[in-house]
Amino acid sequence: MRYRRLGAGGPAVSVVGLGGNNFGSRLDEDGTRAVVYAALDAGITLFDTADIYGGYGDRGGSRGDGERLLGAALKADRDRVFLATKFGMEMYDDDAYGPRGSSRYIRHALEQSLRRLGTEWIDLYQYHEPDGVTPLDETVAVLQELVAEGKIRSVGCSNVPADQLTDAFVSTQACYHLLDRSAETELVPACRRAGIGLLPYYPLANGLLTGKYRRGERPPPGSRLTWRQGWLTDDALDRVEALTAYGAERGLTLLEVAVGGLAALPAVGSVICGAMTPEQVTANAAAAEWIPTAADLAALDAIVPPGERVV
Repeated sequence: MRYRRLGAGGPAVSVVGLGGNNFGSRLDEDGTRAVVYAALDAGITLFDTADIYGGYGDRGGSRGDGERLLGAALKADRDRVFLATKFGMEMYDDDAYGPRGSSRYIRHALEQSLRRLGTEWIDLYQYHEPDGVTPLDETVAVLQELVAEGKIRSVGCSNVPADQLTDAFVSTQACYHLLDRSAETELVPACRRAGIGLLPYYPLANGLLTGKYRRGERPPPGSRLTWRQGWLTDDALDRVEALTAYGAERGLTLLEVAVGGLAALPAVGSVICGAMTPEQVTANAAAAEWIPTAADLAALDAIVPPGERVV
């Protein structure tokens, strides 16, 4: 596993991170533990979750279960991991704590996350999405107070427009993969100017970039695109086939192209990959070992040009 700074002079993180959106929803306690242990064995240090994770899926979980299961799995290894979580999406059924970017709400949300995660501090606390009410500078001021209090160590965001980013954030999350390079139009340049690290989510395009989906075949049972078949367009499958051929020419799998190629793009700090099995975690981690050359990146640009969105 390779490691790099998150943003300009930020904390060191593994080039591949583990996303926890399956914990508590598609994975139970045993499944979560198996995936987390595989990540630790692979050298992954960045573990990313959110307070709302666990409340969806086919296991009847509740919002917050994702943090609870991840915290339990990491209990013995807390000091050697970089733990990230998020707040700011609809977590509670009423507005008793005010707007989700307000001081009262943030402080309540943080205390609940600390309790569920079983930790005294969070390494990266991220504003999941703007609430549309609270000025961003007010939210940032509260987060900086929490840094001074030692409850969080770094401040990040997610789904924040490029023109609202400030150097108070060490990172931002956005949907970014080789079939959607629209982030390179405004977000990536803004990150580079402000010294902010980009954490791509959905880096495998809901599985399109794993090789499991093929033209003329039904999606594998239980896979994400069984209910999102609008992603399986002719254009998307054309590009997947082109990327597969690109990898074959270089002795690479499509997964290695997807993860290694994305990790090499400007501003990317860590590629956040979810997983359902230990084998998937191991494969995702190994995929980052490929470091493309300038010529390799130019060839990728010819398949999906910078700024283009296919799906």
